[in-house]
Amino acid sequence: MAHRHEDHQHGAEGGHGPEGGHGGHSHGVSADADRRWLALALALIATFMAVEVVIGVLAGSLALLSDAAHMLTDAASIVLALVAMRLAARPAKGSYTYGLKRAEILSAQANGLTLLLLGVWLAYEAVRRLVSPPEVEGGLMLATALVGIVVNVVAAWCISKANRSSLNVEGAYQHILNDLFAFIGTAVAALIVVLTGFDRADAIATLVVVALMVKAGYGLLRDSGRIFLEAAPAGLDPDALGDRLVSQPLVVEVHDLHVWQITSGQAALSAHVLVEPGGDCHAVRRALGELLSDDYGITHTTLQVDHAQEPVLQLARPGAADDGSHCENAHGPVHRDEPHDH
Repeated sequence: MAHRHEDHQHGAEGGHGPEGGHGGHSHGVSADADRRWLALALALIATFMAVEVVIGVLAGSLALLSDAAHMLTDAASIVLALVAMRLAARPAKGSYTYGLKRAEILSAQANGLTLLLLGVWLAYEAVRRLVSPPEVEGGLMLATALVGIVVNVVAAWCISKANRSSLNVEGAYQHILNDLFAFIGTAVAALIVVLTGFDRADAIATLVVVALMVKAGYGLLRDSGRIFLEAAPAGLDPDALGDRLVSQPLVVEVHDLHVWQITSGQAALSAHVLVEPGGDCHAVRRALGELLSDDYGITHTTLQVDHAQEPVLQLARPGAADDGSHCENAHGPVHRDEPHDH
């Protein structure tokens, strides 16, 4: 009977790669620092937003009101980020075997969706004002926009100090960055209104902001959607990875290969590996684990390693049908190597 060996390698235990070398204490300190930076940015934005709403109404500027509405989503995105960070820090238990790490991805999706929905509303209002532009108080609009630029530069700097490899934090950062661009556009529009009296510049600036919001919102929905749909990390080709694994010494077949992300920056992999009869399953598992950790940064791996039966070796050939597969219904492509390559 063929020897069978199943093993698990986790970054927290192995200490390899970008995720395995950090202890729990340093991660906790980093998370606390992230929360402090986010809270500081939230205080700045919420204070200025309240003032901007009042000034936007007095100046009759849609661009200012759109900036204020955008700042409201900024504040909401930071609140979501803070809540998600708290949830993600909870340990895995009960039915949630990964914990609540994907709360951060839910937050990123909410951020992307609010950007898109707000963009649709602002686009409608901007077009309406292009057709029938109201009178705009350019001087008040310009002064407020300039202060808004300063506030958003400081807020963006605060969030940039947090861990932006988290899609959750990146979502909040994109909100702030888009708001900064929006204020720059509003300031330019206000200057045009002051110098030329061209009131439609206010609506045009709003449409530029909308384009930026749609771009950022789509990017967040796309990236968070990939994680929810268990897609491989961006830039990693599972087929190429499978070919790399099966080319290693003693390995004759790799199937049921899955690569996904638990949350942003935390990739995981599982695979069923067949080795030559008489080969050392333990040594193969260790070698593959090191390869995945060192070359791909994947430290959370589950490798089931079995000895291949002789018929598998006889039938295995490039492009062959799955009639020689170890499993009746392999999930995904089956990667095989010819026997004489080993």
